[in-house]
Amino acid sequence: MKQKQLGLFSLMAAVVGTIVGGAAFNLPSDMAAAAGSGPVILAWVITGLGMLALAMVFRNLSLRKRELSGGIYSYARAGFGPFIGFSSAWGYWIASILGIVAFVTLFFQTLRFFSPLFGQGDNLPSLVGGIAFVLFFHWLVARGIKEAAIINIMTTVAKLIPILIFLIIVAAAFKRDVFMADLWGSGSFSWQSVGQQVKDTMLVTLWAFVGIEGAIVLSGRAKRAKDVGVATIVGLLGTLAIYLLISVLSTGILSQAELAALPEPSMAYVLKAIVGPWGAVLIVIGLLVSISGGMLSWYLVTVEIPYVAAQDGVFPDRFAQVNRQGTPMVSLWWSTGITLLFTGLVYVSASTYQKVYSMASVAILIPYLLSALYQVKLALVGETYLKDGRRTRDLLIGALATGYSLWTLYAAGLTYLLMVSVVYAVGMVLYLWVRRGQEQSMRKWDWIVAGIIVVAALVALGGGMV
Repeated sequence: MKQKQLGLFSLMAAVVGTIVGGAAFNLPSDMAAAAGSGPVILAWVITGLGMLALAMVFRNLSLRKRELSGGIYSYARAGFGPFIGFSSAWGYWIASILGIVAFVTLFFQTLRFFSPLFGQGDNLPSLVGGIAFVLFFHWLVARGIKEAAIINIMTTVAKLIPILIFLIIVAAAFKRDVFMADLWGSGSFSWQSVGQQVKDTMLVTLWAFVGIEGAIVLSGRAKRAKDVGVATIVGLLGTLAIYLLISVLSTGILSQAELAALPEPSMAYVLKAIVGPWGAVLIVIGLLVSISGGMLSWYLVTVEIPYVAAQDGVFPDRFAQVNRQGTPMVSLWWSTGITLLFTGLVYVSASTYQKVYSMASVAILIPYLLSALYQVKLALVGETYLKDGRRTRDLLIGALATGYSLWTLYAAGLTYLLMVSVVYAVGMVLYLWVRRGQEQSMRKWDWIVAGIIVVAALVALGGGMV
């Protein structure tokens, strides 16, 4: 039985900790590489509305379906059956692991600021350091979920301090003429150009908000169920304000071309342009702290997913085993093992931080979409709405969250969808093994979905995309 260990601040730290990782510190160049000042603002407005709708979906489902303490995995299973539920859990688990790998890659890319030893984060010293980095967080989480959550609160506060200093200094140095010079990116305004620029930023803005469901995944450990929704909404709104300010204020310091050409972490070089080298050092240290905190938040979420799925009989039973501190140790060991495997593959393939986080973002969009669809389903059939006048409102929110998820999948492009299909295809082997001998383990529509995933995976493998 889960221990109810996490209060409101721990849950908020889980949300902010998983959202504010490495992405925030490279927003100036990531956004400028795709869009001018105006489209950047529009992209954040669209992402903000879409993510707010998703956050409200998560909050609503956490209150109306309190028995589904596994969060987005549980919603997919309750709404669309065991196979879709398993696929959601598996995809989210692997996406979380890819998120951890992205943090490891960025951590050692960032260390090159102080030493050339680690190159671009894809050489042998980075691989050895990455393995030690992952094993350290394995040890930390093994000591107990509550203890790790306390440390996560501390790192969350620590990572926000350099960001706030950056925002104050950049706001004071903001130049309106620099901001207006690249307002629409290509000079004159055109809807086609603006639309394309907004579309090209979607994976960046999505990755910046991946982790919004952190409190939902840990809801089974919350002291009070109502804290889950509060932590999700507050964490989202606060983070949205920070991201919007980082992106927009930076366009008033350097031109779009200058921002796009900055190395990682670009926030450091924006601040360096204003105050000199000490500003870059401050941001780089903040990024290293942020990545460390993000790693811990992601680890807390990652080990919880197979644990909850095992309790529901979808993952093997042994994933539900815990140690004396209440940590799911089998889940932790498997999560660490796969993380180390992927870390090695990144080293062999020389994959970039952007490629890894793009795959993680697309993989996690599927569980987001299924959660939004479950909200729509509940509102349509009226379940939990017998004497509740909020049915129409929740239907509209669910539809908005569904539309945003579909739009972002489209914006991601076919290549990443095909690459992610390989991840989901591998998961089906585990599902069939766990469900062997059980009647009706796969329904007609399940087989159709499985067939589509397999075909997409074969196309990806045949095209050398993975």
